[in-house]
Amino acid sequence: MTSEQLFTYFPGLTPTQQQQFEQLPELYEFWNNQINVISRKDIDQLFERHVLHSLGIAKVMPFLPGEGVLDVGTGGGFPGIPLAIMFPDTRFYLVDSIGKKIKVVQEVAAALGLKNVRAAHLRAEQVDEKFDFVVSRAVTSLKEFYPWVKGKFNKESKNSLPNGILYLKGGDLAAEIRESGLQVRQFYLSDHFAEEFFQTKQVVYVKG
Repeated sequence: MTSEQLFTYFPGLTPTQQQQFEQLPELYEFWNNQINVISRKDIDQLFERHVLHSLGIAKVMPFLPGEGVLDVGTGGGFPGIPLAIMFPDTRFYLVDSIGKKIKVVQEVAAALGLKNVRAAHLRAEQVDEKFDFVVSRAVTSLKEFYPWVKGKFNKESKNSLPNGILYLKGGDLAAEIRESGLQVRQFYLSDHFAEEFFQTKQVVYVKG
């Protein structure tokens, strides 16, 4: 997948946003050689497997200016960095328990000139702030994940869905959802993206 193919899914991008997305492969190629944050086979498919996958959340939830979003277990900056490019007036806080990954996030955000990104070497449980939404990319099961972020949500909701979790997951989630005991809504990324990679991918929403 090329940047041009990516842009067909998001036709309203400004020239600045397009340029920032186009910088991602070179930046991640460079930092991945220093600190391995993306698997070797995936770095060649960065736009599809990391950038567009992260932007699946944007298809489900267009974040509003001034909203705050916590990205838990961000790794090298996914889904937080692509979402921060997409929503420059939304505040993003990217955390991970592995410090060297946060260094990559900070360097990439600085190189892109993203003023709406903070990043910290923290576990989710250590974050002492409230947010409108929490995003993440399959860091653990829903049953384990929910207690990490419970109570971290602003009471007042401004968006089309009440404040809560937007969790990128893949495969058959019936058993995992049942085990979690949570009320969820599932949004299938195959409704938005034609690539085969997205056939089993979804955004799971849980009210905060």
